[in-house]
Amino acid sequence: MTARSMAAAPGRHNNFNLIRLALALLVIVSHAPEMLDGDRSRELLSRLFHTLSFGELAVDGFFILSGYLILQSWLGRPQPLAFLQKRLLRIVPGYLLAALLSAFVVGALGAGGGYYGQFWWGGLARSLLLLDTPVTPATFVGSHYPSVNGAMWTIHYEFLCYLTVLALGLAGLLRWRHAPLAVLVLCLSLWGALALGAWPALAGAAREETLLMLRFYSCFFTGASYFSYRAVIVYSARGALLALAVLLAGLTQPASAEAGLLLGGAYLLFYCAFAAGGPLLRRTQDMPDASYGVYLYGWPVGKLLAWYLPTISPLALALATIALAYLCGRLSWHWVEQPALRFKSQAWNWRASASASATASVAASVAASAPALAAAQRKNDANADC
Repeated sequence: MTARSMAAAPGRHNNFNLIRLALALLVIVSHAPEMLDGDRSRELLSRLFHTLSFGELAVDGFFILSGYLILQSWLGRPQPLAFLQKRLLRIVPGYLLAALLSAFVVGALGAGGGYYGQFWWGGLARSLLLLDTPVTPATFVGSHYPSVNGAMWTIHYEFLCYLTVLALGLAGLLRWRHAPLAVLVLCLSLWGALALGAWPALAGAAREETLLMLRFYSCFFTGASYFSYRAVIVYSARGALLALAVLLAGLTQPASAEAGLLLGGAYLLFYCAFAAGGPLLRRTQDMPDASYGVYLYGWPVGKLLAWYLPTISPLALALATIALAYLCGRLSWHWVEQPALRFKSQAWNWRASASASATASVAASVAASAPALAAAQRKNDANADC
């Protein structure tokens, strides 16, 4: 396969849809044994390397891809309201429906009587506002990870990354090509310092939260850096093999696992997105983008299956969850996410029409008042001559 630059793959000539779907399915594969066992003793990647799980690897992959696409979105239309509208319409409708179904349907199916009467409505509203896991009464009591949606918490961090891009854009920093790399270096430096014991006053939950945020920022701005340097990054099969070797070597040690993912895994993701496969593979770019729905519904579907079929095997749980979550993802795309995106297009068409109408009105007014303006100008010129 010949080497290829990202700049040579414009528009939708990529495999992003398929990669996102694969990452969402990896999360399900990772969660299935953990739901049954309460640990990672049968999680496949953890058993192999004893570092990252497939779930962690997939979530980091989502953030890497997101960094690339979100920076592309901002630089394509660096307008705050347009950017926020696109981000909200893409992420909130699907999240909101999945969160409400998780809270009011899935939670009730895993709880006893009086479930609805125990809701803390303020807590639920706050969790929805923050795009976090919905706060519910106790459910799935006695099971491992008794949550109505144990995958949804990452959406909150994803949106924080969007807001960070917005802030950097408003500050004018993203006009500097090296800004994403500078942010990445800063995040990695802080992450490494904290991991080595710096700032001991930052302890407990606050420290873990900071480390998690720096991990996600590092992944996100790795992807953003790939976009910034897309014109000079070249893909080749040899480069992909080297990246795979770096990733596998990094996964062998806890201290180097994330570094291996950022150094090797990111290149592999974008190699697969832009350079891997032929026409048959690229036909998947026209697939319905069910990945977001698969991610949102994978946990509640799997949790219900594990709750009502406690003797189910991890493989059977993973396969059944994949089938049902993919169905939910397709329905979410067709009935919620895609209509929301059409609304975005309609809103911008309306704005464009309104802007065009306003421009035409101003032009007509100027044309109508031109004689009077010309007369006034002639009068001013005459007064100046006196």
